[in-house]
This record gives sequence, structure tokens and C-alpha cells, in this order.
Amino acid sequence: MTESLYNAQTVPAGGEGDPSPDELVARAIALRPLLREKQDEHAELGSYSEEVHKAFTEARLYDILRPRRYGGLEYPVSVFFRVAIEISRGDPGVGWSFTLGSGHTYQLSSYFPERAQEEAYAARPFVAPSRALPMGKAVRVEGGYRLSGTWDYNSGCTWSTHAMPVAPVVDEDGRAVNHMFLVDRADFEILPDWGGDATVGLQASSSNSIVIDDVFIPEHRAVVYDFKAHEWGDTGTVGYQLHKSPLYLGRSLFFFYAELVSTQLGAAWAALDEWEQLLERSTSFPPRIPRTESGEYQLWYGRLLSLVETATTVLIGAATLQTELNERWIQGGPEYTVRMDARVRGIVLKAAELADEAVMLAMQTAGSSAAKRNSRLAKYARDVLMYRTHIGAQFDALYAAGARTVLTGQPPTT
Repeated sequence: MTESLYNAQTVPAGGEGDPSPDELVARAIALRPLLREKQDEHAELGSYSEEVHKAFTEARLYDILRPRRYGGLEYPVSVFFRVAIEISRGDPGVGWSFTLGSGHTYQLSSYFPERAQEEAYAARPFVAPSRALPMGKAVRVEGGYRLSGTWDYNSGCTWSTHAMPVAPVVDEDGRAVNHMFLVDRADFEILPDWGGDATVGLQASSSNSIVIDDVFIPEHRAVVYDFKAHEWGDTGTVGYQLHKSPLYLGRSLFFFYAELVSTQLGAAWAALDEWEQLLERSTSFPPRIPRTESGEYQLWYGRLLSLVETATTVLIGAATLQTELNERWIQGGPEYTVRMDARVRGIVLKAAELADEAVMLAMQTAGSSAAKRNSRLAKYARDVLMYRTHIGAQFDALYAAGARTVLTGQPPTT
């Protein structure tokens, strides 16, 4: 089984006694057999099991982006995405659930005030899905808001300690201003509308709907949802002021799409694993020779390996670039602007295209046995197909939106 070259990447370790980035990646890799063993169980469940949740917790995988101030590791986003890829290599659906459930640590730590962070990080681990599309209704009242509504596609909600839905708030001038809210788990219901045969793929992503019924949200648990277009000025974000870490400067275009794309890289590596096992067979037509000696199979394997490794290099490279652009501002350089963030997002989208191309190539060249219902390779292809229905995978629309931002400076609409 071929391992990613990026598993040799070295990032400075954290505090004394903390696992290093490479140790975290190794822990995620060690869970791969368990995740593959439980693929059918997790698909039916619509999420991952308590056993796996405990394993993620004990391995401190939920702590990667959590601030050190609150007992976390506070590692760069490249570490988070390396781990996300490895979890997704075990099961892309579980990877989707883990990544989007734990990834909102990034937004919480970047944009919510200290009091909200202290309350949220009292939970260990902190897991919170979010639905960025504004839904529901939020009404201003003394000291905060009354929040009601139903939000679909809350990926990562099964083991959530909180939720972070977005809803419009009408201001004094009659304008609807979108806010993100921090809601305790006791204050929302998870609907049983995910898993099993509900979708063609990514069944384990725990993308259920949640319902909030007239819940009071204090003022400090609501922030204006302008993360995509927020300008730092001289002070950066609230989170940067609190933690003094470039991690919490919170540019969100790159980060959100990289979360999704990391699952596709996992699917591509998983497809490569399945395809490598097929190399043990002989070719179909005489003279029958080992596939490892066949020019056609050597060509296909070379293309697969190149696609997967290039996609990984692109994503992790973009994550490293984002960190470097943040650090440059801290050192007195220019701000990492929304225009720049749109460009880095464009890099990440290309990684997704390469990864998905790899999965389709593996499927097309594997033979008809790979199309059977119980085939893991077919499962990975279905997971990719499900991803391609997401707004975050409509590449042409996103490339165009990014170009508008780069050319005109207008905040992105997608």
C-alpha cells in the first residue's frame, strides 16, 4: 500500500507532552483498518460510531485547531488537512463528518469573542456543524436574540457539542444582516434524515437537519457573518487579538473548500489502494501476464499515482501558502486579502478536480468486478459523485466567482 509522500512532512511540535503533527497523522493512519471494517455499519448509521468518536478523542484529532489557551494543539491548517485526508482514506463519509464537525473550531476561534470561546471550549472535544446558507429566523430581544428554524445538511452533527447556524437579523434600517450563532447541543434537535439509502454516497457524513425552536441566544454568542469579506485593518480578527496566532486570522474561502476537498483526496488514495490490489491479477487477454508487467496497467497506475500525489501536493501546498501569507502580515507585510483568498481557493479546487479524475480513472480501468454493489472502489466513486452535487464542487461557477473577486474586489457570492 503506497503512503503519501507528505507523511514525511515535518512541522514544529507543540507544547511539552503534545503529540507532534507526524504523530497525529500516524494515529489517523492507524485507524484506517477500523474505518474500512465499519464502512457498511457507518453508512447505515449515517455517521460514525461511538467507538470511532472515542478513538478520535483519545488520539486528540479534534484538538488540532483548538487554541492552546483552551487546551488545544493550535497546529497549522496543513496538519488538520493531512489528518482529514487520512481519515477520509479510511472512509470519505466519515472524513466529511469529522472535518466539517471539528473544522468550525477555526471560525469560532477567529471571530467569536472571548466569553463565547470560554463557554464553548468548556466542552471537550468541541464539535459543531454549521450551515452557511442563511435559514430560519432570528429576532432581536433584550440581551440577545430568539432563534428558530430548520437547517439542513449539518455535516458532523452526530457527536456535536454545539451548532453554528446562520440566520438573517433585520437591523434598524430594515436590512437583513446574516449572523452566525453559537447554540448549545441541548437547544437543538437532530432529525433522522440521513444515512442508509437516503443518498447515493457519503452516507456516513452525518449531514442531518437540525431544528431550533425559539431558543434565546445571548448577544456574545452571535457575530455578523462576513467571514469571506472581513478586512483585518490594523488589528486583525477578534481571535487574533485573543490568541496572537496567525491561525486565527480566519480567512474562510480557502478553508471551507479545502475541508471538502480533503475528503476527495482521501477517496482518491482509497481508490488507489483498491486498484493496487487488482495489480495482483493477470491481464484479461492472451498472452496473459501479471498486470504489473503489462504496459497498459503500468500506464494507468502511473497516471493514478501522479494524479493522487499531485492533488495532495496542491492542497497541502495551498494550506502552507495560506499560513505563510498570514504570517507575512504579522511581520509587517501586506494583509492577506479577500482577493488573495479567492486565488488560494482556486488552487484548492484544482486539487479536487485531479483527485476526482483519479477516482474515475481507477473505476474505469478496474474491470466490471469493481462495479459490484459490495465493491469498495464503487463506494468511493459514489462518494465522489455525491460530492460533485455540492455547490462547493461546481468548479466553473466557483472559478468565475473567484475571478470576479480578483478583478473587481467585490466580495464573493459563492
